[in-house]
Amino acid sequence: MIISTDGLGRDFLVGSRLRRTRVTAVADVTLDVARGEAVGFLGPNGAGKSTTIKMLTGVLVPSAGTARVCGLDPVRERKALARRIGVVFGQRSQLWWDLPLAESFALHGAIHRVPPARHRERLEECVELLDMAAFLATPVRQLSLGQRMRGEVTAALLHSPELLVLDEPTIGLDLASKERLRTFLSAVNARGDVTLLLTTHDLPDVERLCRRVVVIDRGRVLVDDDLATLRRRFAGHRTLVVELVEPAGPLHGLTGVVDVAVEAQGLRQRLEFTGATTAAALIADVARRVEIRDVGVDEPSIEDLVRTLYASS
Repeated sequence: MIISTDGLGRDFLVGSRLRRTRVTAVADVTLDVARGEAVGFLGPNGAGKSTTIKMLTGVLVPSAGTARVCGLDPVRERKALARRIGVVFGQRSQLWWDLPLAESFALHGAIHRVPPARHRERLEECVELLDMAAFLATPVRQLSLGQRMRGEVTAALLHSPELLVLDEPTIGLDLASKERLRTFLSAVNARGDVTLLLTTHDLPDVERLCRRVVVIDRGRVLVDDDLATLRRRFAGHRTLVVELVEPAGPLHGLTGVVDVAVEAQGLRQRLEFTGATTAAALIADVARRVEIRDVGVDEPSIEDLVRTLYASS
């Protein structure tokens, strides 16, 4: 396992010297992440995500439980662990503000003692896939946010880490920059080069990159399952969008359908249905009543899923 925790917890003392209160930020987090996985680590603000990440990277000492990351104790073997992981924080930079981006990359390679040939190969790959050639000579302080985030991800990957921890990596980015980063990270993970642990409030990041989702709230894990299973268990209603050859009135009375919306003068209908039927069965029912030109299924978003989880917790 790349990450393995057992009963991991962290308490903080808050208040004045005379009156302090113990607050539990993380409680009894037991988690295993296998090599090559891409895991979305989700939760509202204050859920315990950042505290957990700080314990996994050796920044914070756990109050309870144990953690192993890349086979190492994050606290006792923090320096060795730093050579085997990469971390990207969306609102904190690991680049040198006044240096050209290329010199920041050279310094990172030197710090991690990456052999020159391997450094050059990895950098050329990142520059090509993230389209950074045009601004390598630009000081970091002059880069746009999207350009800087591409640089942050590259810096975190130059030493070929086994684990890449991404904390809000697309925060504030425009749509084009977000898509470029998602495509790159998906490709890197698909090759098995690196395991991804992603925390984000930008749920399309999770939908694009992760097959598994861990949801945490009030310091405790609510759900740990693959994305497809979570959709089936918690996402509720789905919508079948039907394009018709000829206009028709609302297609009421179909098994499992709880709402019908008619659009385009009856040429398009949206049929909201429950688990009482399947998309295939519903399409067959519709086809027996009208002639179909095209169909599609709108799946509930991860945002809907997480909202349902919070409501039921």
